[in-house]
Amino acid sequence: MIADLFAAIKEFLPLIISLIIVLFVLWLANRLLLKRKVKLNPETVLTRQMIMIGLSVLGLIFVLLSIPMSEATRGQILSLLGIVFTGIIAFSSSSLIANMMSGLMIRFIKSFHAGDFIRVNDQFGRVTEVGLMHTEIQTEDRDLVTLPNIYLMTNPVKVVRNSGTIISATVSLGYDVEHSNVEELMKKAAEAAGLKDPFVLVIDLGDFSVAYRIAGFLEEVKNLLTVRSNLRKQVLDTLHNAGIEIVSPNFMNTRNLDEKTKTIPRKRVKKEKRITKKEDTPEKIIFDKADEAENLEQQKEKFDELLKQQEELKKELKTAKGRQKEKITVEINLNEKRLTAMEERIKKMYEESKKD
Repeated sequence: MIADLFAAIKEFLPLIISLIIVLFVLWLANRLLLKRKVKLNPETVLTRQMIMIGLSVLGLIFVLLSIPMSEATRGQILSLLGIVFTGIIAFSSSSLIANMMSGLMIRFIKSFHAGDFIRVNDQFGRVTEVGLMHTEIQTEDRDLVTLPNIYLMTNPVKVVRNSGTIISATVSLGYDVEHSNVEELMKKAAEAAGLKDPFVLVIDLGDFSVAYRIAGFLEEVKNLLTVRSNLRKQVLDTLHNAGIEIVSPNFMNTRNLDEKTKTIPRKRVKKEKRITKKEDTPEKIIFDKADEAENLEQQKEKFDELLKQQEELKKELKTAKGRQKEKITVEINLNEKRLTAMEERIKKMYEESKKD
């Protein structure tokens, strides 16, 4: 009986070893995937689940191959598994896999983040979420648009840089206006709108008018829409105050006007108040979810920096002695409290963003 028992154990020993290895690998993978830094990103739940499913499937195949059986039976089992996986792939949409691969590439390239302005063909807005399957943006109408990741990978994506961008406005004036005078006035308009280093380009010499483009550097890209509107307002006010008409040739030809009459609106006594950074701007209403997503991303970056600092302090603690060791210990305890508070704050912010 003892000999038969040892023979049975010997026969099933590869299966037992395989089970131990698979369980250990799954435990280790689950532990690594549930680290504090990874666990803090709720949007990575799908990625973690896919990794665990993939490892579980590989572990199942590994265990099945370790079961003591004949070669014919093993071949039949592998054929059955192949048919099952082939059926899953066949019934799965090709666009689903393409979107997943595109989502991984977008995360790897990191060309844009939450809160960035992007334009894809006729779609323009601020990024609110970058997922594995899709990217969500908030448009100028405050609406949310979901773009498949494959769409972003197969079309040019224009990203407004956080360090600043160029804002411009175009206006057509008659040939009777001196271009140097126009350039000076339009630069004043750009400076009044809050743009730096303004410049004027003559972009077209038409049959009846000259097209000018005034442009300048905008540092605070969050107020992109407001500053763009203010620039156009300032161009109107500056040119009208200087006695320069902004009127099309068709309009001049179809109306019977006296030569001394100019189509310039009457100047208001009260000047329009400029919008500053401290005041409410339309962008705060239009891109509210994008602002929340950007704040959440910034909090995660601060959390990651503090977590790295905590790991470095723990390494220093191993070699520290005396007062230095006590000082590092106190700092580690303080950082741990900060990390816990930041973790709770980030989770709360994420939950609130999902309620909208």
